[in-house]
Amino acid sequence: MKKLFAVAIAAVFLLSGCAVQSQSGDAYSRGEARNMMSVRMGTLEAARMVKLEGTHSGAGMIAGAAVGGIAGSSIGGGKGKKIATILGILAGAGAGAALEESSSSSQGLELIVRMDNGELIAVVQQLSNEGFSNGQRVRVLSNGRQVRVTGV
Repeated sequence: MKKLFAVAIAAVFLLSGCAVQSQSGDAYSRGEARNMMSVRMGTLEAARMVKLEGTHSGAGMIAGAAVGGIAGSSIGGGKGKKIATILGILAGAGAGAALEESSSSSQGLELIVRMDNGELIAVVQQLSNEGFSNGQRVRVLSNGRQVRVTGV
């Protein structure tokens, strides 16, 4: 029982490391504070919903395999116990990977913006409370690595 509890605690810690930062246009990480960004203006041409895939770090698979292996090892005896352990590891690994991916996926927006200089760009960001509509004036903020679109 102590072994099962220790594995469950380890699984919680592994999966909590999979928490994903927001990728929406209105969320900033602490590291982005007090950093200069360039601002360009444009007009929103189109917006469509997209799915942002979840993470595949392997932590979910490892945690699931550990829990599945322990659960499988508690079934039967002899060769049957070994087979149940292996099946538990495999099923747990698959379930853990699927859980990690589904729990960290989110809805996003693909925004097509015609910049004031005529350039057409596309930016994908996580869906937020900010609404966008075609023809809307928008700001495109960039720090050289990341880009976000916000309403004016």
